[in-house]
Amino acid sequence: MNKTILNPKKQFLLGAGLDVLHFESREWLDTIAFWKDEVKFFDHLLKRKETSDKNNNPEYKKMLINLEKIYTDLFEGFEDNIIEHEQLLSRIELAEKGLSDNDYREKHRKISSKITSFKVDFKIFKSIVFEYVKGLK
Repeated sequence: MNKTILNPKKQFLLGAGLDVLHFESREWLDTIAFWKDEVKFFDHLLKRKETSDKNNNPEYKKMLINLEKIYTDLFEGFEDNIIEHEQLLSRIELAEKGLSDNDYREKHRKISSKITSFKVDFKIFKSIVFEYVKGLK
């Protein structure tokens, strides 16, 4: 049984003032900063743990590849997109011609969707790392 869970916050934000959307963008940047610290911790943890078969363990290699992808997404993806998004808001507030807050809202919705999806994937990744580390002696 597939059920779509509606996010009431999302519906509210799409009709919210630009100041509310700006606040959410700032929250995203704070969250990303925290995630970066977590990624550094996981990188240190995984590279520090020595196992005899670490180089031949496909699970270990997969975690390192996923960690690198997460790191790249955070540094080259979300953060840059959000900063550009905030710059667009600044231009809208300066009443630059040819810009509309509808474009800003649509981009905001897309970024929000990507952040939500990433949160789920990152949570799964963290669970895998915790289980892996618990299994090491």
